[in-house]
Amino acid sequence: MTSLLTTYAQQEQQLKQLSEQLEKMKADPRLQAELEFKEQLEALMKEYGKSAADVLSLFRPEPTAESAQKAQGQRRKRKLKVYENPNTGEVVETRGGNQKTLKAWKEEHGDETVESWLVRTED
Repeated sequence: MTSLLTTYAQQEQQLKQLSEQLEKMKADPRLQAELEFKEQLEALMKEYGKSAADVLSLFRPEPTAESAQKAQGQRRKRKLKVYENPNTGEVVETRGGNQKTLKAWKEEHGDETVESWLVRTED
């Protein structure tokens, strides 16, 4: 029985402390201002027939498909590079350095030489 009585006394003490903290908060002018704002906002929402979700969607609109892709980390499109081999006249268009013919040219003539064959770059 004493353990139940002890628990009751502890709970009663905690309740008293919480009541004191609550009274201090009620006297805080910042809390009063927030409560007033909340009441006015709820009245305005009721007047216009809007829910909290409606109000939030005004300030945080749903992402478009385009912005959702960007948010997922999709990287931008690489630039198109056009190379022309002066020896053969052959033209290679690529968006990356892993193109078969371009790699063969670089092995045969060297990176710097092949890069000097760059004719133009496009977006």
